[in-house]
Amino acid sequence: MRSRMIATAAVSAAFVLIPVGGAFAGTGPAAPGSETASESTAPSPKGNPNSAKAQAAGVCDDARQIGETGYIERDGVKIASVKQFYSPECKENYSYVWAWESFINAEDDYDVSAGVYSYDQDKVLGQKSWPASNGQEYWSDAAKTTEECTAAVGTVRPAGSPTTYEGSSDKRCA
Repeated sequence: MRSRMIATAAVSAAFVLIPVGGAFAGTGPAAPGSETASESTAPSPKGNPNSAKAQAAGVCDDARQIGETGYIERDGVKIASVKQFYSPECKENYSYVWAWESFINAEDDYDVSAGVYSYDQDKVLGQKSWPASNGQEYWSDAAKTTEECTAAVGTVRPAGSPTTYEGSSDKRCA
């Protein structure tokens, strides 16, 4: 009798751990990259379209990363990440630059730029620049390039340096 009560208690406890309000029929899995980052407004190295800076830049909240992350390096050391984001709802691409903590801690100010390079038009679109900045998260303006081959591009130039360091994500085609 005692083992039966323990087994019943174990089964009951297991049901307590099952979350209520799971997926409904037809809802399918969450879009890639839309897990907890999109539910929060905190900035993130992964990129959060709901962060205050993303929203100030007009990034659509369904934006998600496409392609592989690129890096900006100085003397072989990574100082920032460059990612391309795509919004299916708004039909726009964005560039996202995230300055790494180790770089931020080593520099007082730096110039940053972010934009979307269109291979079809051979130019950077949606580019924004931040002179003498000391932030971490940077979003370009929207680029209406979802039907083109594109890459996110970014630059960083530490104050007092004649050299601008640049990087890009991989090439993505519609």
